[in-house]
Amino acid sequence: MVLIPTFFFFWFNFTNPKRSYDTILQIKPARFRGKSSNTLYATAAARSSYHSLPHSLTMNSMEEHDVGITCYISNLPGFRGVLKQRYSDFIVHEVDLDAKVVELSSLEALAEESKLAAVESKSVQENKTDTPSETEVISYVSQIESFKSLAGDSDASSLEEFINQISAGGEDDISPITLSPDSDKSHRTAVHVFFRENFKFLVTDTVDGPDASIKCIRVRLNSGGSNNNGKNSRKRKERDTKPFDSRGSENWPENAGKFLRFHLYKENKDTQEALGVLGHMLGVKSKSFGFAGTKDKRAVTTQRVTVYKKQASKLASLNEKLFGIKVGDFCYVNEGLCLGQLFGNRFTITLRGVVADSVDTIKAAADSLGRHGFINYFGLQRFGSGSVPTHRIGAALLRGEWKCAVDLILDPRDGEKYVIAKARKYYKDTNDVAGTLKQLPQFLVAETAVLKSLKQNPGNYLQALKSIPRTLRMMYVHSYQSYLWNNAASTRVKKYGTEQVVLGDLVYCKENPSEKVTGIVGPECDDDRGDSYDTNNEDEVSGDIHDKRNSYVKAVTTEDLNSKCYAIDDVILPMPGSRSIYPTNDIVEVYNDLTSKDGISLTDSVHNAKEFSITSVTGSYRRVFQKPIDFEWELLTYTDSNKPLVETDLDKIGKSKPIIVNTVCALNEQKEKVFDCISQLESSDDAPKEVILPHDESVHDSSSQDSHTALKLTFTLPSSSYATMAIRELLKTSTSVAYQKTLNQ
Repeated sequence: MVLIPTFFFFWFNFTNPKRSYDTILQIKPARFRGKSSNTLYATAAARSSYHSLPHSLTMNSMEEHDVGITCYISNLPGFRGVLKQRYSDFIVHEVDLDAKVVELSSLEALAEESKLAAVESKSVQENKTDTPSETEVISYVSQIESFKSLAGDSDASSLEEFINQISAGGEDDISPITLSPDSDKSHRTAVHVFFRENFKFLVTDTVDGPDASIKCIRVRLNSGGSNNNGKNSRKRKERDTKPFDSRGSENWPENAGKFLRFHLYKENKDTQEALGVLGHMLGVKSKSFGFAGTKDKRAVTTQRVTVYKKQASKLASLNEKLFGIKVGDFCYVNEGLCLGQLFGNRFTITLRGVVADSVDTIKAAADSLGRHGFINYFGLQRFGSGSVPTHRIGAALLRGEWKCAVDLILDPRDGEKYVIAKARKYYKDTNDVAGTLKQLPQFLVAETAVLKSLKQNPGNYLQALKSIPRTLRMMYVHSYQSYLWNNAASTRVKKYGTEQVVLGDLVYCKENPSEKVTGIVGPECDDDRGDSYDTNNEDEVSGDIHDKRNSYVKAVTTEDLNSKCYAIDDVILPMPGSRSIYPTNDIVEVYNDLTSKDGISLTDSVHNAKEFSITSVTGSYRRVFQKPIDFEWELLTYTDSNKPLVETDLDKIGKSKPIIVNTVCALNEQKEKVFDCISQLESSDDAPKEVILPHDESVHDSSSQDSHTALKLTFTLPSSSYATMAIRELLKTSTSVAYQKTLNQ
């Protein structure tokens, strides 16, 4: 009898949860069933075992209606399609502020390295001319004579002897010299200036003299170049303004860009994970990298990244050691990237296992999406995974219920690994902080930070919440704002439709046509790790900017309706904040009713923790309807569900030039395919995540000649829009994990 591997058992159970469990148990090898090979497990026993499986194998998830996602733009019928059956079915390219699509086109560093080498060589030559040699000592006679008139014969003689020692070589053994005591600060300043102008190979600083009330000037060799005043002489302000990790960068060529910018290509890895790998190999922390936005884990993505004073050749040499990550397209720039410095993202999404009444149904749905767009909801990724939506934590924070917020963060939730679920339950049952810390994995950033703080300061729940990294803890408040926005958008569509502007709608004034609507969120393919959550820090922008921006927002009047100067695409809704303007029609009641129900005020704060108060967040605006930009679609047919249907950047590079790619043995590749969906279900990250189970066709043998249909979509979205919401409009189906799971039954 053929043995069924354990991983196949779980995989088959997931793809056929209603019918497969009994079947597999009944074909168990005889030695596991007892002495009689004819004895089979009873169906009732099998079902009992199924219900006793760990939570990670009986995952529940929140539904779209739980966070206000309830409407569609069109009434056209949808069709069946599976999103992210393979991570390569979801390809994302960042679009920079100049609307250029970021692609990985080269893994070489030669061009940029030659430029850096030229600049470095020039810098070395300049430094060499600054340092005197034996034949150059005479050229400093006039400077020494001038110094004699400024500082006196004794100091001039000391300086001359000091320069002669340098010229003779043995610079490592040369000790600094100290000039005569000088109590005149203005005179000391003149001496410092003299050295800077006449002896660039020397540096000076002020030290205490024989008496602490008297100062002396110390002169020493500038071993770090003309612009280096020595490590110990740097002012704190100068050190604090440097990037996080600048070790080994003191000798960087003066005329070269201080940041290396490169394109990061990654497969099935989140942004922070990929940067962590690069940082480890380069010997720097991941904080040293700058990027415009986090990208989805279950995808193939390309984005720009900067790092401070690192050579392109060093990063390029890592490519042969990296798995699922590649770097290339190097250049040196003067500024590092910051969050929010992008226009949006270009998506190439393949929906597999497409089943529709007819091709016309697919065509009509795709054409409608291109013409009318979709409701610009915040996707389910925005509200976390599992049974504790992040907006509930946000509501507790806004009410000032610190212990409640901490309990929600630490509460057990469905769909987590057994180890994590066990640790959460242990804390809930015992409140043992130290014991929970020992059990809880360290990569759970929010939970670990809270517990460590509570261990040091028992009972101080506010301090524990503030110990969470700022971008992550602000995610909770922003999530609640998103919850309000989604509900307001749904009510707007239900009451007033999707075809025309109505009295009281909010719009941007036509007098400021260049004004763009942006949310306070980061990229639409939000990273699925909470500690990587990306915001544009709207609450930190100066008040003047927001006051000016709000002056361009207005409620539509009767005169505006008569003039027909505004279209449905112009309608916006506010993300609540202290300076937000609300619609003057019935939609404002959505904000008031929901916050009142949750015990939250939009105008008053019940506590003094400003960052956890809507009245301290300035707020912003977001388009209700969003059209995909440069939208294209194409129907494909395929027979092998395990083969990619779209070329990645790495595939294109491989066609033009062979590249070194780390390989895994065939057995491991098969395991990776089988475990792909299980690893998602067992994922322990509790921030935004998109988990989609594979479609039935993926279980077919690769030699199967059955023909299947796929729909390839290509479009660009602004950085605050969710691609999953565009797919939802197309298919007319939920994007929740629970629904996607039913596609495989």
